[in-house]
This record gives sequence, C-alpha cells and structure tokens, in this order.
Amino acid sequence: MPTGGGKSLCYQIPALLRPGAGIVVSPLIALMQDQVDALCQLGVKAAFLNSSINADAARDVQGRLLRGKLDLLYVAPERLLMPGFLALLEQVQEHAGLALFAIDEAHCVSQWGHDFRPEYRGLIVLHERFPAVPRIALTATADAPTRGEIVERLALEQARQFVSSFDRANIRYRVTQKNNARQQLLTFLETEHPTDAGIVYCLSRKKVDETAAWLKERGWDALPYHAGLDAATRSNHQSRFLREEGVVMVATVAFGMGIDKPNVRFVAHLDLPKSMEGYYQETGRAGRDGLPANAWLAYGLGDVVSMRSMIDSGEAPEERKRLERQKLDALLGYCESTTCRHQTLLRYFGEAHAGNCGACDNCLEPVDTWDATLAAQMALSCVYRTGQRFGAGHLSDVLMGKTTERVEKFNHHTLSTFGIGKELNAAQWSSVYRQLVAGGFLEADSEAYGGLRLTAAARPILRGEQPVWLRRDADPVKRKTQRAERNAKSREPFAGANDDPLWLALKAKRTELAREQGVPYVIFHDSTLLDMLNRRPATLDELAQVSGVGQVKLERYGNEFLWVLKETAL
Repeated sequence: MPTGGGKSLCYQIPALLRPGAGIVVSPLIALMQDQVDALCQLGVKAAFLNSSINADAARDVQGRLLRGKLDLLYVAPERLLMPGFLALLEQVQEHAGLALFAIDEAHCVSQWGHDFRPEYRGLIVLHERFPAVPRIALTATADAPTRGEIVERLALEQARQFVSSFDRANIRYRVTQKNNARQQLLTFLETEHPTDAGIVYCLSRKKVDETAAWLKERGWDALPYHAGLDAATRSNHQSRFLREEGVVMVATVAFGMGIDKPNVRFVAHLDLPKSMEGYYQETGRAGRDGLPANAWLAYGLGDVVSMRSMIDSGEAPEERKRLERQKLDALLGYCESTTCRHQTLLRYFGEAHAGNCGACDNCLEPVDTWDATLAAQMALSCVYRTGQRFGAGHLSDVLMGKTTERVEKFNHHTLSTFGIGKELNAAQWSSVYRQLVAGGFLEADSEAYGGLRLTAAARPILRGEQPVWLRRDADPVKRKTQRAERNAKSREPFAGANDDPLWLALKAKRTELAREQGVPYVIFHDSTLLDMLNRRPATLDELAQVSGVGQVKLERYGNEFLWVLKETAL
C-alpha cells in the first residue's frame, strides 16, 4: 500500500484485539519513535527498544513486555536477532503471549530492491522458532519480483497477498530540465510553497550543505541532513522538522524512510534519484494527509552521466550493476516521457491506469513532439566521428560549427559533421543528446569521464531504418500561464486559509501543544484543522464530528481547540 495508505493499522488493530503483545520489526530509530509517540497519544500501550535508550530504560521496557503491560513493541532487526532477545520472546510467549510479528519496510529483505538490509534475511527465524505466531510483512515499494523475494525469504508462501493501488493521486508530479537548478528551486518555493514544510533531496553531502546554506541566506528555514553530520545534529534537525511549521529539510536519501510528518507539501529533487522505486518512495513522503502536494524534479544530462559513472565505477557484481542500469534507464524514460506521469509510474509497478490524471505536468502542459530523425542521425554521427569519448557540450559545438579552442585542439573543425547542425541552438542539441541517452541510443562512458558512445540501438537510426520523435519543450510564456493556472488549482483546499486568522491560530495551538509535550505532528493533521476551519464547531459534541478527532484526542485537546475557535470568532 502507498505511504500514508494505512499499512500500520493492518497490524496495530490486530495487535490490540489479540491477546499478548505485537512485535513490530522496524529498520529505523526515527520511524519507531514517531510510531510510538503517535500510539501513546491515542492511549495505546506502546514502546520501542533500540540503541537510543539506556540500559535502565531497556530493562523497564522488557519488564513491561514480560508482565503483559504492552500492546505493541517496536524493535530493530539487529536486536531481534540477538539470542538473548529471542529467548526473551520465548518467555513472553509462554507467560503473556505474542499477538503477532509485523515486518515493516519488508522490501529491505530483497537483494535486488532499492534499500537492501542484510539483517532482514535473518527474520526467517520468526517462522522457525515461533511457527504458531501470525506474521505480516508490509511495504509501500515492491514490484512483482520484489514481492516474490519477500515471500521466499520470509517463508510466507502460504500467506495471502494484498496489493493496493500504487497511485498517489494527490501528488502532482513535475520534471523540469536543469537550467540553473538552484534558482529554479527558489522560484518553485517562492511561487508555490512560501510557508510550507518540505524536503529537498541532493545526491552529495556537500551539495546538501551548500544548498541549505544558500536557502538560509535567502530567508528560508532550511536545515541540512546527511550521514556526515554528528548524531546530535541529525537528531535536532529531524526533531525541528517534525515539530515546527515551515521547515525545509535539505537532505541525502539518508533522511526520510518512515518519517511520519503528514503535512509535507512538497518533495523536490535537485539531482536524479537512483531508481523509480527510490523516486516513488521519496516523493511519497509528501502529502501523507491526503491533501495536494508537489513532487518536483530538476534533471539534466549531467545527472545521467554522474549516475552511470557511479554505477560503472562501483564494486558491485556485474549482475547487480546491470540491474541498477536497467532501473536508471526506467527512471530516464519516466523523465523524458510525454504521457501522464501517474500512468508511467503505475505501468512500471505493473498496474494499469485508465485515462490521464489531469494533474501532472504532461497532462496540464501537453508536450509537443517533433520528427527528430535527421537531427538524431547528425548527433549520433558526430559522436562516432569524434571518437566516442566527448560530452554533449563539445559535440554541440562541433555540430553548430563553433571553432572553440577545444574543437581546434582535436582537429574536429575538419570533420564532415562540423557545422552541419547550425539550425539548432546549444539548448536544443543538449535536449537531443539528453533524450538519445534516455532512449538508450547513447550511453555515458565512465572511463572517458562522461563521454558519450553509441549503443547497438543506434545502428538502425544511422542506417535510416528507424524514425526518431523527440519531445519539444513548451513555449516559456505559454508554460508560465499554464503553471499559474495549475498553481491556483493545486492550492485550492487551502484557498483563503493561509490568510485566515483562525487557520493561523489553530496551527499555532497545535505547535504550542507539540512543543509542550515533546511529540511530533501527531496531535492533529492539516486535514483535521481544515475541517475545523470549515465546520467551526462550538461544542465538544460538534468537535467530535470533525475528521481525525477521536475520543482520546477529544478528551485531551478538545477544550483547548474549542477555546481557540471561540476566541478567534470574537
């Protein structure tokens, strides 16, 4: 099921209804803490065991588990596999009982998945030592082969499989060609998310630090997050992101799995992700409350070259490298697609999608295509005649007949391809090369520092046996008008809310309570505050009818929010 689709309820409710404690295997400390905080807010007896707590606290949790005082216990796979902990579970089963085992983020068991965790392989011990205890495995990101491997590695051959739609209909996907990506990001934030919380993903730690500092200089509450920062800094930045309004987290992929902040309104990528699975999971951190959110990606040929070089120069076995290249190619195809983004994503995960979404860039700003057969032949011929070891910038100079120092150095001004492409400018040739790489007709040669070389698929084009149609970027003026219209539509649920004193007062009360109690965004979601804003309840009974206000939260926070509603109305 997609992120925010209700996977946790699939084991939380059975754990409450069945006798004994439910044991939840979770890969990240932050994920455990978020889940436990949320459950405790709802009155559920939940705890976690991981390296963030001291020995006394761990003994206390284990004692509560043995005495039957816990409904749910979250534990990392490494701790669960310790002989002492497995022995403890056997004691719990004998005295208090085990309700179930839930294996969260189950795609981590797959060697060919995007987030492999070797220790997940050892979880088959649950089947071997506790055959009578029910088990459930859950993930938001598993195509058919990964699901097959989960079943095999965890001995779940007899288990039923439930596959929900992969579609995240509330997310508006957009891919833009890089042209000063940092400035493009700033424009995106200023025009569409001036006060919103969101995540900006970068490939390197250095770029994370530089981008966060750059945004901070321009007035944004931006924080860096990557594995190179010390644990205290990472924890502090994550805590601020979860508890405060409008924080922009600039991060590597080290940040995010299981982060349960419902009102992330955007996820932006300044660099190309590694795969469709990674992209899908990262963008899925936006809009968990079901309200509209944006997934924005800036992409260029340099990204392709960098990612291919990283794969080729890595130490993984050739079989693994081949799979990673295939996954990258699928993502490039998505970036260059002229059809509905939702359709393209769903097709990748083996799901049919009827009709266009009417919300992504390709649906809202339809892309023109052009017969680029001759241009493709020129581009490919230039690659061949220059020796298949130069990048797109140099090749474009040759095609346009520019006598640069580099062109003259290699005598490329004497080639038959010199000057034959003057009808296209540098940006247009860059687009041609980018799309030929995405189409698999060219590939980056890591040994030639990103130089392009022909693939076997290029031969039919050079022979005139295969036509080539490429996407043409939309007219900038037309695109600006269309985007303004789309932006107005994307903010529709919040129309007028951001300027409404009551909306601001409700958010301020939520922040105040979160800080007082040291809990993240588990008090009320934006969707709940929006419902309060629209309904304007005056009594506890009326407030109980608001979406997301349950009995425990009504008793705990009802009067506080009724006071805000009453005072602001006056």
